[in-house]
Amino acid sequence: MSTAMMSSTETVSAAPQPSLLKRWLREPLLHFLLIGLALFAIYRALNPAAVEQANRSRIELTDDDLRQLELAWMAQWRRPPTPEEMRRLVESKVREEILYREALALGLEQGDTIVKRRMVQKMEFLAEDLSALREPNREELKAWFEKNPQRFTIAGRASFRHLYFSFDKRGERVREVAEGVLAELADQPVDRPGAGTLADPFMFQDYYGDRSPEQVANVFGAKFTRSLFQLEPGAWQGPIESGFGWHLVWVDSMTPARVPAFEEVEPEVRSEWVADQRAEFKRQAFEAMRARYEVVLSEARATDAAGAGAPPAKGTR
Repeated sequence: MSTAMMSSTETVSAAPQPSLLKRWLREPLLHFLLIGLALFAIYRALNPAAVEQANRSRIELTDDDLRQLELAWMAQWRRPPTPEEMRRLVESKVREEILYREALALGLEQGDTIVKRRMVQKMEFLAEDLSALREPNREELKAWFEKNPQRFTIAGRASFRHLYFSFDKRGERVREVAEGVLAELADQPVDRPGAGTLADPFMFQDYYGDRSPEQVANVFGAKFTRSLFQLEPGAWQGPIESGFGWHLVWVDSMTPARVPAFEEVEPEVRSEWVADQRAEFKRQAFEAMRARYEVVLSEARATDAAGAGAPPAKGTR
């Protein structure tokens, strides 16, 4: 082949060819596709309700949904569901979803106190789920324990017996009678014969062993309990008033309240720390949500609420 012909061939081969992109841009099919996408976007923007309605009419049960149905069945019946039982579970789930959506469409959830409380409860659970806490180290727990010792105080214990003097039987002189018996029993042992005959019958027990302040208060009341835990063991003392009348008390033993060492209650400290942190997270989350709202009360109600210590409303009408 001659040199001239070779040069001519090379020149033709080197001539620029239309690029693939330009060829695609000239394709009518691409034009139709782009126009269709544009029309769909315009329709979606102008008719959001129609698109939302289409989504609402679709009920999709994923593999996870089906697995949850199966697990719930197995937890109750201790075996996998049969194909027929699984079909009924799916139908029940679909029925539940349809009725739920139709109820929402009718606005049945509005003004329903039970639904409102349930939604509030779910928000509380959601806040707890979101408050995933880090593990506190031991030094941090110890420092927190030292700031909150009262939360771990072990209550005192008392063992005591009492002589009872009734309001109903003794009238206005009931305390005077109790003081007279106390003078008679001074320096006498607890088991002195006939001591019980000097008092009135009590409807409950005459002796209470190893009782906490709470247990004593459940029977005699808070005022009696405070006085009791200030007494010293080993003598008749009083009289102490309760809701029943007046009492002379002999304390057999008294264990004072105490704050335990951190090592004794470390698991409880951790539990309390976690509860505290969760409560603080939920408080802050609610405050952030509340800041987005304006609470409006009538003039009279706003005044009443402010007097009761409620947070002031941002406005009235």
